[in-house]
Amino acid sequence: MTSNFVLDIKNIRDRAKREMEKGAVTQAYGADREQVVRVLNEALATEIVCTLRYKNHYYRAAGIRGREAAAEFMEHALEEQEHADQIAERIAQLGGIPDLNPKTLSTRAHADYSNDDASTLDAMIKEDLVAERIAIDVYTQIVHWLGDKDPTTRRMIEGILETEEEHADDLADLLAKNG
Repeated sequence: MTSNFVLDIKNIRDRAKREMEKGAVTQAYGADREQVVRVLNEALATEIVCTLRYKNHYYRAAGIRGREAAAEFMEHALEEQEHADQIAERIAQLGGIPDLNPKTLSTRAHADYSNDDASTLDAMIKEDLVAERIAIDVYTQIVHWLGDKDPTTRRMIEGILETEEEHADDLADLLAKNG
């Protein structure tokens, strides 16, 4: 037995006009918007911290072995910045405010930033690989948590997750070459 798809288009149009100031968030939005914005602001902090860590490692990587790693670090830094921009844009679409406060970035980020721990190329690669693995775990949990309540945010996080998995593979390969 099939069910028919029926829209009450008049009601949808009226509601769209009445609530236009809500932007992209309509009655069909199934998630807790404020909680999604909070989670996304944590992800935003993570992406910014990761961008900064990769750039730090890019400038610190030295020697023949460091050239290949440095190129990888810069590529990852640029992609992490793209992720941050995507997340900030989504926060704004949901009516939230992207939290870019430098004073609290590191406390809100899932991954750590340390300027002291990575004194060798291998240590830098390991530090970045740990951060990528953390992001993979966290973003996987966010995807499951969102489910079908916010498919737009879920798809964005899934795309970012795919890139984070590629980063982890790249870093694991670099570590194997250098080890």
